[in-house]
Amino acid sequence: MKKTGMAKSDAKKLMGKMTAPGAAGFGNSDVAVVDRKEQRKRDQALGLVPFAVKLNSALVLQLQTLAKERETDLNQLVGELLAKGLAD
Repeated sequence: MKKTGMAKSDAKKLMGKMTAPGAAGFGNSDVAVVDRKEQRKRDQALGLVPFAVKLNSALVLQLQTLAKERETDLNQLVGELLAKGLAD
């Protein structure tokens, strides 16, 4: 195997480890890992429904900035803005 092929192989292995379950908390032992099934159950208990939309990147950047300013979750911010817009 050539040197570039070995480097590709190593990179693929590393990317696989990064996307593995529990890798998000790497280095943070106090972070609780919740699997997708459990998160789905929690969301359903709160009455949350997944709702995917495609937005302009500039609008998404504005939403992310506003969420950071308000120190809130992006989902919560979008929900508030939609509720406010529909009430008007």
